[in-house]
Amino acid sequence: MATMTSELLRPVHAAQALDEAALLRYAAAHVPGFPGPAPSLALTQFGHGQSNPTYCIQASAPGGEARRYVLRKKPAGAILQSAHAVEREFQVLKALGAYTDVPVPKVFCLCTDASVIGTPFYIMEYLEGALYLNNKLTGITPDKRRNIYLAAAKTLAAIHKIDATAVGLQKYGKRDNYCKRQVDRWGKQYLHSTGEGKPARYQKMLDLIDWLKENIPEEDSSTGLGTGLVHGDYRVDNLVFHPTEDRVIGVLDWELSTLGNQMCDVAYSCMPYIIDATLSENSSYGGFEHSGIPDGIPQLEEYLAVYCSMSARPWPAANWKFYIAFSLFRGASIYAGVYHRWTMGNASGGERARFAGKAANVMVDCAWHYINRENVLRAHPATGMHVLKAPRQGFHVEQEDSTLTNGQGKFVPSEKVMQLRQKIIKFMKDHIYPKEDELYKHAQSTSRWTIHPEEENLKALAKEEGLWNLFIPLDSAARARKLLLEDQSHVSAGSSNDLLLGAGLTNLEYGYLCEIMGRSVWAPQIFNCGAPDTGNMEVLLRYGTKEQQKQWLVPLLEGKIRSGFAMTEPQVASSDATNIECAISRQGDFYVINGRKWWTSGAMDPRCKILILMGKTDFSAPRHKQQSMILVDINTPGVQIKRPLLVFGFDDAPHGHAEITFDNVRVPVTNILLGEGRGFEIAQGRLGPGRLHHCMRLIGAAERGMNMMVERALSRTAFGKKIAQHGSFQSDLAKCRIELEQTRLLVLEAADQLDRHGNKKARGILAMAKVAAPNMALKVLDMAIQVHGAAGVSSDTVLSHLWATARTLRLADGPDEVHLGTIAKLELQRARM
Repeated sequence: MATMTSELLRPVHAAQALDEAALLRYAAAHVPGFPGPAPSLALTQFGHGQSNPTYCIQASAPGGEARRYVLRKKPAGAILQSAHAVEREFQVLKALGAYTDVPVPKVFCLCTDASVIGTPFYIMEYLEGALYLNNKLTGITPDKRRNIYLAAAKTLAAIHKIDATAVGLQKYGKRDNYCKRQVDRWGKQYLHSTGEGKPARYQKMLDLIDWLKENIPEEDSSTGLGTGLVHGDYRVDNLVFHPTEDRVIGVLDWELSTLGNQMCDVAYSCMPYIIDATLSENSSYGGFEHSGIPDGIPQLEEYLAVYCSMSARPWPAANWKFYIAFSLFRGASIYAGVYHRWTMGNASGGERARFAGKAANVMVDCAWHYINRENVLRAHPATGMHVLKAPRQGFHVEQEDSTLTNGQGKFVPSEKVMQLRQKIIKFMKDHIYPKEDELYKHAQSTSRWTIHPEEENLKALAKEEGLWNLFIPLDSAARARKLLLEDQSHVSAGSSNDLLLGAGLTNLEYGYLCEIMGRSVWAPQIFNCGAPDTGNMEVLLRYGTKEQQKQWLVPLLEGKIRSGFAMTEPQVASSDATNIECAISRQGDFYVINGRKWWTSGAMDPRCKILILMGKTDFSAPRHKQQSMILVDINTPGVQIKRPLLVFGFDDAPHGHAEITFDNVRVPVTNILLGEGRGFEIAQGRLGPGRLHHCMRLIGAAERGMNMMVERALSRTAFGKKIAQHGSFQSDLAKCRIELEQTRLLVLEAADQLDRHGNKKARGILAMAKVAAPNMALKVLDMAIQVHGAAGVSSDTVLSHLWATARTLRLADGPDEVHLGTIAKLELQRARM
């Protein structure tokens, strides 16, 4: 059954009493909003937990309402070196609370002055909620059991997706060789805890340490995917759940948190499946796998599949035996320390701590039992479980309701993504496709450089349905959340932080949604997911200062304004960006810009208020350090929009592609992005996801072409039979489907590698996708145009516009030749290795 937080409170143990008067004085001075004046204080202690002593402070002013806080401190007396670091707990809780959605209690103050109450401590928010102290969830309904375990998996995934650098934790620990360092650390602490008397499993523990050192996975030495913030003690009974809902409202006990190998967290959270090492006389190494999984609790593979899907992590079968053995070893070391503290009289968990020695021995036995098992985890999760590395068959877009969820293959979208995908499909069918003709007529009228009212109505509706800013990755959203939380005055009424920051998707997850948007040239901007705004918002999210974000990012996130990206120049080959000639010269507190740009997409839009311009601040610097990016208000004197440029006759009104001159344009020095000479660095961060978004939309454009050609072929008669009955059409149709499916898988693989390895390491697969996608789309759309005959090249169908867009994308964001060169160079480098 659930135990409410308040049920864990008990009188303070005499050995752990505090100077309440000193504590009251400190709290009144350092906790914002602490009751006063002359508050009274009542102190109780939490009985759960075996680490840092934790107290409940209940404070109230005369006649006022009582308020509760939680105090967490180091234990008194001698403690192991680097253990019980409440300072680190405070640091990580403060960062997560300020910058992320991870549910943690709010922290108020840290006291490192041991003279106040005897040891350092911090004070945080009190959470009244449910704790589940029994891993079997005895007395809980099966549905609730399932929800609790899956909520734990999803919360752990959210922790692991945090960009430590973005939240200020880049120096929180070393990322590489985590397991190696942990084996050394906990091995030493085990020896220290057992120095005065060798327990029954002492030699087996030493042998286990040797086995772990010999079997550390190669991935542990890297700093790539799977390294980041590690909780260190993640389990269900360290989570506070909402009193009535099956969702986590607080992750507790961050004492062991650091940066490192996150799969150690995952394995440790799976301990209930492996062992029943509760602090009682009945500890045994028979976990759920031995005693039977309680009804409702998911199978181990399903728990892992949910985690892998939500975190974009590969299936961990290859090194699972090591991670479980490592978790058991570390647990044995921790319990040996708890038992050691119990013998000295300063264990925080009371009499339960006396069973910790037996639990440690059980864990050692269980580790060796697990190591000696032949099979520990199937190579792939069971069919139907959502995990990014599960096998999957190709799917046909016109069968969205079943094939994506029933197929097996490498890319299986999560339930969350499937729900968003179905919502977008329905929105397109109900609202966008029916309005396309009306929007096209407006775009071809004398009023084409104005915004059709229906476009703004559709944007408002998309926002209401939560289909807004879906392109924003979770790490970028974390950066923006602090801005929005700090100053609500910059956010328009009716716009919530959660709404503005998207759904927290990976690039791979967004791919399934972006593809659907690509079926209409109008759709991306309706969802605030259109270029160049997405790339510009990403630049501001990643590289903008607080003031730049407040002035330009927030209105872009809200969809109140639009933007342009000014890089390409008519007089030089801009496929080599080192050729650009636009000058950015520092003059006192201003930069002065002189140059000529064209194909500045979005600049014709009457809502366009800001341009990101790339120019040269130092023509004598090294080749890739000459360029800088700077923000230019489009209404700045000297910015002259000369004309819209046509793409095969399409001017893409009201969006447009402008030729612009910059004649002594003066902008404040504070408008520089990241600093002088950082333009290429920003461009690489911007172009990776941007190129991929184009590829994703091209998949959708090709799918619409496929659908239209099939409908035409089934309804049109030529030479006595339907076009669909002609053998030549069937052969060409089949070839189009093959190429489309091949390209889709390539694009999804590129998205997956971008998520796992970053832009630099994924540049080869990104280049492949950027070449393949427009060429495939052109072939499919050309076939669709051919089947439609004269109607296909007219403006009566969307096909000619989709084809023109696809043809442009063989040039935009780098021509085919540049990407082919990248692919070839990487291939040659591999051959030399």
